[in-house]
Amino acid sequence: MATMGKYCKAYSLKKLREFSQWTERAENTRKEKQEVDGKEVEVNRVLTDDDFLYLQENYVVTDGIFKDENIIFDNITPEWQKFCKNTLLFDIPVYEPVQVQTSAGKDTGHS
Repeated sequence: MATMGKYCKAYSLKKLREFSQWTERAENTRKEKQEVDGKEVEVNRVLTDDDFLYLQENYVVTDGIFKDENIIFDNITPEWQKFCKNTLLFDIPVYEPVQVQTSAGKDTGHS
């Protein structure tokens, strides 16, 4: 079953390809339905600069929102992480827990 991460951000493939050590595992792209000889078949989609891929919280790049499916790039190096931070401005937000407080003097309905 696919795993949804806590955070990912979409980037154009053109921007991701700016990384000097970028490689693509095109065989892992999402499948698209096409008609071939009158039959509907699924084929891997062909990536172009205008397509968007997802940079996951673990720095893996996927063709979809799930962090463990359709992995296009997973060569996680310090250089890649620096590129993500400095060039892509990728910053994983820190979510603080929300504390709900009741209003002072609120009638609780007890007599």
